Amino acid sequence: MRILLVSDLHYALPQLDWVVRAAPSFDVVVLAGDHLDVSSPVPLDAQSVVLLRYFSLMKPSQALVLASGNHDLTGADAQGERAAVWLPKSRRPGVAIDGDSVVLGDTLVTVCPWWDGPQGKAALERQLAEEAPRRAARWIWIYHWPPAGSPTCWTGRRDYGDVDLGAWIARYRPEFVLAGHVHEPPFTPKGAWADRIGGTWVFNAGKQIGPVPAHIVIDLEAGTATWHSIMGDETLALAAAAAPPRTVF
Repeated sequence: MRILLVSDLHYALPQLDWVVRAAPSFDVVVLAGDHLDVSSPVPLDAQSVVLLRYFSLMKPSQALVLASGNHDLTGADAQGERAAVWLPKSRRPGVAIDGDSVVLGDTLVTVCPWWDGPQGKAALERQLAEEAPRRAARWIWIYHWPPAGSPTCWTGRRDYGDVDLGAWIARYRPEFVLAGHVHEPPFTPKGAWADRIGGTWVFNAGKQIGPVPAHIVIDLEAGTATWHSIMGDETLALAAAAAPPRTVF
């Protein structure tokens, strides 16, 4: 299985064009949140219509996986907390979104919504607890924010990670957490696009300018993960005990 991970496209249409073109070359394409851009002059409602069309054009061979991020919250859910209420319109066969889990061969993929209050957090905790008994040989979480204390959330000035995620990783020990949210870590000398926390790999491709998004290719058969960016490429072995030293600085 070959997985393409991108995140934080923030309504960058040339980068979305690239994902559409690249998708058929992968078994699974993961967009790990922040599809919309709250700072854009284009209204969020209009952005969401365009994004839904782009999602319909992304056709990996097995699954398209879409998680929400903080920029994607456009309304209130049934509990009155902010949520990506537009994202369910992307649902079709072969697409997994917030709250879904899908088994792909020997891999369970769980899509974690961006939660914006105690009810959302509690719902996510229930989701993880309910899915844990179903885990296959591998369990992959799509979670927009990297865990606190990881170089995948180092901005260059401060650690900017999710405290709760670290505790959930320690409890359930997924094999992979595919994240985003913090744009800078892969592009800072003390940051990273990959981190090994016990038996869990955390990946964050970061955000870059230009028509091609920073992205990570995870090849489960080859046992490798490769980060591609305008700074260069870096590859690690999934069997390694830790991420290797950075080479692009």
